[in-house]
Amino acid sequence: MSTSPEGQRTALVTGANSGLGKAISTALAAEGIRVGLVVRDRARGEKALQDIRAATGNEDLHLFVADLADQSAIRALAQAVHQRLGRLELLVNNAGTAFPERRLSPDGIECALAVNHLGPFLLTTLLLDLLKASAPARIVNVGTRITTAMEFEDLNWERRPYSMMKGYGQSKLGNLHFTFELARRLEGSGVTVNCVFPGVFKSNLGGTDGAQGVLLKLFARLLGWAIPSPEKAARRVLYLANAPELANVSGRYFGDRKTIPAPAQTLDPQANRRLWQISEALTAEPAVAGS
Repeated sequence: MSTSPEGQRTALVTGANSGLGKAISTALAAEGIRVGLVVRDRARGEKALQDIRAATGNEDLHLFVADLADQSAIRALAQAVHQRLGRLELLVNNAGTAFPERRLSPDGIECALAVNHLGPFLLTTLLLDLLKASAPARIVNVGTRITTAMEFEDLNWERRPYSMMKGYGQSKLGNLHFTFELARRLEGSGVTVNCVFPGVFKSNLGGTDGAQGVLLKLFARLLGWAIPSPEKAARRVLYLANAPELANVSGRYFGDRKTIPAPAQTLDPQANRRLWQISEALTAEPAVAGS
């Protein structure tokens, strides 16, 4: 198990090899924070690690490779974080993706839902003991500003025609349901959880033809050079991660340093609990035969 100097914070950032995740990781490393980078591709992760070390001089960086669509990989990731880091004061659930057509994860779950909602749900719940033991600690969920509602009766898109934007929007709405319900469950624990919309920024989310690629093409026609960089978008996330005035603030949805309205469905405590229960069922480990 790696040890950190007394008083040094430890952070874990998912989707850390490029874009917003890399910008967040670089800024945290520049502050002297010990950072764990979660990536899907080892080669790209190693390159990001080298870039961040060169940019910040911080050698206390740790690479974790895991496909967040695969629940067995998430469980192995959580175990590795426990063993290698030993403490955790900040978890940034940043990784997100979109798919042009319906595809299933290794666990038989629609991939946008698997990565964007169930991935952070499972990883966070598996790391809660570490976060509580390291309190005060913060969880920051990176959301999106899409006003929609979850179809609880068809989360896996088995009855409806699949839509990339609707699939992405529904899965990311899960981040808000999760944030609000988790905040309720964490009251008094010393661990806070908030969700942030980082704004529209230059990203490779879903590839050139993915959800954000399509949006960026539209914004590029309207704004051109005005599309923010990941570094600028990272400032919103870093505010939630670091601001002293947010030490005891939990269960909020933020834009640029202030709270913003959340879609109506996510403000319903019963809906939040319902998605939590569904998520628990979808991430339960299969029973071992004969047990």
